[in-house]
Amino acid sequence: MPGPGCQSAGHGASVRIDRTVVSEDRYRVRSVERAFLLLEALAEAGPEGMTLSGLGRTLGVSKSTAYAILQTLLSGGFVADAGAGMSRRYRLGMALARLGDVVVSQIALRDVAMPVLRDLTALTGLASRVAVLDEPYAVVIGRIDAPRANSRFAANLGKREHLHCSAVGKAMLAVLPEPTVHEIVATAGLPGKTRKTITDEFVLLSELDVVGQRGYAIDDEEDAEGVFCVGSAVLDHSARCIGAVSVTGLKLDLPAWRVEQLGQTIRDHAARISTLLGAPVEVTA
Repeated sequence: MPGPGCQSAGHGASVRIDRTVVSEDRYRVRSVERAFLLLEALAEAGPEGMTLSGLGRTLGVSKSTAYAILQTLLSGGFVADAGAGMSRRYRLGMALARLGDVVVSQIALRDVAMPVLRDLTALTGLASRVAVLDEPYAVVIGRIDAPRANSRFAANLGKREHLHCSAVGKAMLAVLPEPTVHEIVATAGLPGKTRKTITDEFVLLSELDVVGQRGYAIDDEEDAEGVFCVGSAVLDHSARCIGAVSVTGLKLDLPAWRVEQLGQTIRDHAARISTLLGAPVEVTA
């Protein structure tokens, strides 16, 4: 057997010995790391900010070193200051907000959701999809078909769908402010799709209360006969609802325990997407 640091090349072949192991740590710049730690300290300090001496103590560096880092960050707008002399305080600068907006804009819901949907379909064996809110409708922007499925459900990519009769729709409505829900109902109406479609606003609001409490919505043949869906809302970095994900299958006397099981699974995967989009932990827990 080749010893440590050796790579076997087979019989008769030369053996190469890696005599140097280069650590990635050698490329880390200490001053840059300190700048990151300084920004983290200011983030924790909140709007009151911190003094130069306070930052020096937090970072474990001299005031002159902390001052040099601050001046560099101030010049780029990553730190802002107020006051003078010993009472001068530092806080995070607007350059960070600008970069944050760029990061958020670069993360499209579909790009984040599709890998999670693949996991969801693999786990449940059901078709999955992601939809966005385009008031007063939902628009499906991505789907994953179920493996070995005898039926293919039309996801109608790009087509507007009513919110009141689909799992993604009711999941989104449940996390919207009630005045917004009233506006959506007034604009889009509550047209009946099947004998099970909710067509009364009061009944819909009661249903949305239940959806909000359990974290997932159920479409029990409300949009199409013989088809069920279970969905959960997706939130962005500001805790705003931007869409929902769901799974779809044939009803076939689906037992209640299975629906509840799917609901919990959908809720967990929706929370996973929300977390990837930067949603606060307390709203995804």
